[in-house]
This record gives sequence, C-alpha cells and structure tokens, in this order.
Amino acid sequence: MNVLVTGVGGPTPRSFVRAVRLSQEPSLTDCRFVGVDCNRMAYGLYEKQLFDRSYVIPRADGDDYWDQLQTLIDRERIDAAIVLPELEVLEWAKHIDRIQQGIKVHLPEYRLVELLIDKHRLHQALIGKEWIPRFVVVDPHDFSYDQVAQELNQNFWIRGTVGSSGLGSLLINNEATLKNWISINPDVDEFIATEYLPGRNLACKLLYFNNRLVRTACAERVSYIMAKVAPSGITGNTAFGRLVNEPSLVALAESGLRFIADAAGCQLNGIFTVDFKEDADGRPKITEINVRHVAFTHAMAAGGANLPADTLLGMIDPTTLESRIDYHF
Repeated sequence: MNVLVTGVGGPTPRSFVRAVRLSQEPSLTDCRFVGVDCNRMAYGLYEKQLFDRSYVIPRADGDDYWDQLQTLIDRERIDAAIVLPELEVLEWAKHIDRIQQGIKVHLPEYRLVELLIDKHRLHQALIGKEWIPRFVVVDPHDFSYDQVAQELNQNFWIRGTVGSSGLGSLLINNEATLKNWISINPDVDEFIATEYLPGRNLACKLLYFNNRLVRTACAERVSYIMAKVAPSGITGNTAFGRLVNEPSLVALAESGLRFIADAAGCQLNGIFTVDFKEDADGRPKITEINVRHVAFTHAMAAGGANLPADTLLGMIDPTTLESRIDYHF
C-alpha cells in the first residue's frame, strides 16, 4: 500500500511512520510511505529510513496545492493519505472531493474541524459546562487587565485562539506583563485568557471510525523540548512524559467531544487528542482538542498503544477494529 503523509517537517508525521514501522502488523509491513512538505528544508523530506519518496509541494492554502497533489497521487499510485498539520486537515476536510482518484482518508467533518481548531469557538461551545476553565476573549487592540483579572483572578493564562506549540502563551500576573506580551505578539489576532490551572497536563487520545469509538489511550506531559527558549515554558513538543491509566479522563473526553459533535450536527470520525489541565483540586479541564495525532504518538506506540497502526488498519478494513480497546499501560 502506498501511503501519502503530509507535513513531514513536523515531528508528528515522523512519529506516525515510526509507530507503523514498529508495529510489525503483517498487513502493514509492505506499506510504502511518500512524504510531502511545503518547506524544502523540512527534515523529514530527507529521512530515507522513514520515507521511500519525498516531495516539496505548495502550502495547503496555495493556488497550486491541489493540482500538484493530484499529479503526485497519480505518479506514486497513492492508496491512502495521512493528513496531519491542522491547516491541511482543514483543507482536506473541506475539499476532499477535489481528489480525482479515490483514496482512503480518515478525517473529521469540516464543520467540526473548523470549530475545534479555534480555541475561542471550542470554549464557547462548552460554556457553562464543568469541562472547561473560566475564560475571557481578549482583543489585542481593546483590552483591560482589570476586567480580565476580575473575571479570572490576578493570575491567568493567555494564548492565541488559533495555532499550537504554545503560540502566544504566557502566565500573566500583572498589567504590565499583559501589555508587553500582547505588543510582542503582533501576529496574534485574538487571545483567550483562562483561569490558571496548576495541576497535571494530561492528554486523552480517542480514535473514531464512523461515529464509533474504537481506541483510547492517555498520557501526561511533564516537560517540554527547549522549554527555556519559550517564555511560557511550553513549546508544544514533550521532552518528558508518562503513559497513564485514567478511565475517568477517557469518560470525560468522550462526553465532551460527543457533546460538541452533537451540537455541531456532526458524526465523529478521525483521531482526536483532548488536552486537559487540572485545577488546584485535581479536577481536569479541557484546554484544547487536536484534530490529529500528536508528536508523542510513537512513545505511546512503544508502550503498547499503537494508534497509528490502528488508524491504518481501520482505513484498510474498519471491521478489523470491531472491538473497542482502552489501552492500559
């Protein structure tokens, strides 16, 4: 099977392929991976032990993206596509009909992707629920520290509403810090301030096929790669973490995601990574929901929860995932 993998300059696509190589599933041993990225300096384009062929293509929002992608799909006889950067997940979910050759994909519905990648809309969808922290949307051109602090207390967390890797994120504890932080992040169009949550940083991965939950696994992020270069201490890529068994977290993630999907009128299909942070009393609150695999997916696979292999197996034949598995480490 020829498998296209997008965004191979990031760690997640490379982790995905490593996990599949690790699985030794008989039906996946002959997978041939073709990697693509819009940056010719992307590291993954040159990892020959992972990718059999690699190509530089336009950005997903570029004019020539779909035409060049179709040419590549025809040339490499692509059977399935693993779409990983959020921008590409959004574009593929919206324009999958532009692929002339029918290939297997595993993506959420466009309306759900559009909602989940915007942290403001996600929080708004869950407003009033115990699943999320208290929050305030901050306009970088019109904001008041006193108003935000009155709602969230003096210490609060701020981040950009769109994007990952800790973009625009910082713990705020005074007016000057908030003003300075906003001024040095001019590319962030909108911020969201949330109550400060001092507890564990947890993630629950949920794999759905055709509105049915088939796999779950949980992990804790403890520290981040190159944390010292980010004022927030968060860079988006875990340096040290733990594989954890949290059945209650799985139930909470499942309930929250189902509530959002039902409200949006969407079925659940794809892989979702629900991020939580615990408050001072150890109660987990949803901080964001990724619509893709995340970078530590290979570490989870090494611990026995090989969600990338499960994803490909389900794409080949969904009946192979008939029984639900909540991975236990």
